[in-house]
Formats: sequence, structure tokens, C-alpha cells
Amino acid sequence: MRNKFMKFTKQHQLYESEATRFINDLKKKNPDIEVQQRIGRALLWDKTPIDLDTQKRIQESRVKQQPYVYQNKS
Repeated sequence: MRNKFMKFTKQHQLYESEATRFINDLKKKNPDIEVQQRIGRALLWDKTPIDLDTQKRIQESRVKQQPYVYQNKS
């Protein structure tokens, strides 16, 4: 049984999916695409850490909100 599996993996070693080919072609056309992705990530997601005093001040300055904001208190 093991021989069948070995044969199967050797037959499909050179297989490359359509998605993999697309990504490889994209990287060949735009070699700096990974750098641009890192810059975009840093811009949107990588934030500088907030010190504890600032974090405490932000939490204390929040205004309490009623559970259902569209209902008037009568």
C-alpha cells in the first residue's frame, strides 16, 4: 500500500495550482509587491503601544452608554 502512495506523490510533485501560478506571476510582474503589502499593513494595523497611564485615562474618560441606544428613557 505504501508504494501506491509514494507513486502518487511523485506523479504530482510538479503540479502547481492555478492560484499559485497567479501569485507567482503577480510577484514576477511586481517584485516590490511584498514591500507594499508590509507598508500597508503597518499603516493600518501595526500601532505603537499605548502606555498604561494613557490607557487608564482613555478608559476613565469614556461616557457610559445605555444598553439600547435608540430607546428614550421615559
